[in-house]
Amino acid sequence: MANIHGKKIKLFSLNSNLDLAKEIAEYIGVELSCCNVKRFADGEVQINIDESVRGHHIFVIQSTNKPVNENYMELFIMIDALKRASAKSINVVMPYYGYSRQDRKAAARQPISAKLMADLLQTAGADRVLCMDLHADQIQGFFNIPIDNFRALPILAEYFDEKNLEDVVVISPDHGGTTRARRLAEALNAPIAIIDKRRPRPNVAQVMNLIGEVKDKNAIIIDDMVDTAGTLVAAVNVLIEKGAKNVYCCCTHPILSDPAVERISGSALKEFVTTNTIVLSDEIKNNPKFKQLTIAKVFGQGILNIIDDKAVSDLFDYRGKHER
Repeated sequence: MANIHGKKIKLFSLNSNLDLAKEIAEYIGVELSCCNVKRFADGEVQINIDESVRGHHIFVIQSTNKPVNENYMELFIMIDALKRASAKSINVVMPYYGYSRQDRKAAARQPISAKLMADLLQTAGADRVLCMDLHADQIQGFFNIPIDNFRALPILAEYFDEKNLEDVVVISPDHGGTTRARRLAEALNAPIAIIDKRRPRPNVAQVMNLIGEVKDKNAIIIDDMVDTAGTLVAAVNVLIEKGAKNVYCCCTHPILSDPAVERISGSALKEFVTTNTIVLSDEIKNNPKFKQLTIAKVFGQGILNIIDDKAVSDLFDYRGKHER
């Protein structure tokens, strides 16, 4: 048990991202508490918490990436176990929010699965949710409990700031990502360009046009997630055709479904920079085109601020070299 500023705190990790959970625990200065996640023969999840949580503020760390449904079920059942064990509060640290791309009805008779996941988390008994770079900000409105949407931008911006690149232009891979691109551009004191694309079906994108100047510039594509990398590679090809000197990519969530790694490795992309909201295999980490940055400090400090009833918004900002 950890007692932080008079409050009893415990951190638990489920199976999706144990390494990140250990880093967060180390930053906060506590040890991860113990729980056992097992499966019955038919695949049902069974969770046993090996220590008392009565009267404690609990933080459960679990991304809901692939296998999405398995990770969600682990989380729902863990929340229920904690609630029935009289935890004082249950705070879900979910760096990647699965089903976030289904945040609206894009066609008739489609579900809004991101809203369903929010309902299920609340029904299970979550008191607060901490996420990072939700695919759509309006997902925050699906909750009737506090939700903090942390930003990876300070981490990504600092990385590129330290590279001292010249003639930088920040690229939004679509119109919807313009705000995200503008934030990075402001941090790096750079202009932006926008790729005009259409998506005839999921995971398929067609580039229609490029708005902005990229000739002889170091282009940095920024997105919240990369799945199959089809959109990314198409964007890289267009930027090279338009005269970009080098093309980099940064994203928060490296979903990287097949054949993403093969596509990125075989593309003209100079470097793919991402975070550890999702675990990457050692093979990908050792690929020279890939660079993974840790978000442990952001979530660790966020948890400390929440414990101390302090604001977390200061963690979203980054002062670039040009502002220092």
